[in-house]
Amino acid sequence: MKAAASTITPEIDVEALRVGMFVHLDVGWMSHPFPLSSFRITTAAQVATIRSLGLGRVRWSPQDSDLSLLDGGHLRGSASPTQAAANDDVDGPQDAAAAVTEQAVPAAEFPTTEPGRLDAAALSPEEGSRIARQLRLEAQREALKICERQYGEASRACRQTLDLVAARPAEARAQAEGLTRALVDKMIDAREICIRVLTEGAADKTSMHAMNVAVISLLMGRCFGFSAEEIQDLGVGAMLHDIGKLELPQRLRHREDNFSPSELRVYQEHVEMGLVQAKRLGLSAGATAVIAQHHEHADGSGFPARLNSDRMTMAARIVSLVNRYDNLCNPRLPARALTPHESVSLLFAQGRSKFDTSVLSGFIKMMGVYPPGSTVQLTDDRYATVVAVNSSRPLKPSVLVHDPAVPREEALVLDLENAVGLGIRRSIKAQQLPPTALDYLAPSPRVAYFFEPAVALEAA
Repeated sequence: MKAAASTITPEIDVEALRVGMFVHLDVGWMSHPFPLSSFRITTAAQVATIRSLGLGRVRWSPQDSDLSLLDGGHLRGSASPTQAAANDDVDGPQDAAAAVTEQAVPAAEFPTTEPGRLDAAALSPEEGSRIARQLRLEAQREALKICERQYGEASRACRQTLDLVAARPAEARAQAEGLTRALVDKMIDAREICIRVLTEGAADKTSMHAMNVAVISLLMGRCFGFSAEEIQDLGVGAMLHDIGKLELPQRLRHREDNFSPSELRVYQEHVEMGLVQAKRLGLSAGATAVIAQHHEHADGSGFPARLNSDRMTMAARIVSLVNRYDNLCNPRLPARALTPHESVSLLFAQGRSKFDTSVLSGFIKMMGVYPPGSTVQLTDDRYATVVAVNSSRPLKPSVLVHDPAVPREEALVLDLENAVGLGIRRSIKAQQLPPTALDYLAPSPRVAYFFEPAVALEAA
């Protein structure tokens, strides 16, 4: 059998870029407007955008490119189209399966007809199934790694923004606006979005809460068709909704049932303090309204102004709900956390009074009845963790299933929409899982969310 091809990815001058080339942009995820950092160029506008980034050369993958579009299959004045496997910088779950062809299994196990191409006819059905499964597994791992890396970059920028509020307010505002624009650009360009749960430890609690509220709120704004200005105000306000807490003692930043009346008053003052900071930062009226109203309720029972839904902005109604959801899932003490499913159920029970009906309905449709992070039992009695939800299929999330016959490191994520006869029977707390399932699924005590382009997953 032939050995696998070299994994070196050639570089090309940006002026030589053409439609059809598969490129890798080695800059931060927030430093370009594309939803992914690795993709096939499909329009001349994308070529122009890449050239405007100030990069002299970029890496490209000939084997993932449409060479028929490149001067009859050959790119003049560039490196020859050597076969190259994608490396650790591939950014996109839809490209990951192709990218890991030479990484998933030892090269000697791949029957090939030409460098880098599998000879499917030479494989037995068992070998083909095994290789296909391992490729899908590697693709899933790569997709999760990409999502976590992007979340890490965004959460660090969020943390830096919060750290700048006190000393450099103008810089904090500019950074919050820039991060929001970057997030919005990715969401707009990715036509279908999957909401993904991430592992704990991706950010500190303060920035994790800010990111969770900002990301989910922006996705809500996208669903409600917000204008560019409205969604920008929503994102900045959501990210900075708790900036008033930066001046509070640490022990009073999170409301507790045993607060004394004076402690409760101090806690509630974080909204007024947030408005002072918003003025210092020079935030827009829309973003400032979110900070002012994020603890108001539709029935007028909130604080500080006891506004009802009619007097709240739409952005504030969204952030009020999302803020409550994340605080239920991620309280100060993890032992008091509700599961994402329990949190949605509680919000629904309170929906007739505390939250705007249309916002609540939109939230449940987007996040699903079983949001990412929920532990569930399937209709075939197996246990699973919900890892992702596509807003167009809220009742059929993607799950990681406990299967004693499959090592955890080889477990595939299943898309319940494509799994015939398989669904969710009930939601359960992680503590109710049998020990073997608990160890296998390893649910995180805290829930962090991000987004990624939706892709088809294994069905069964």
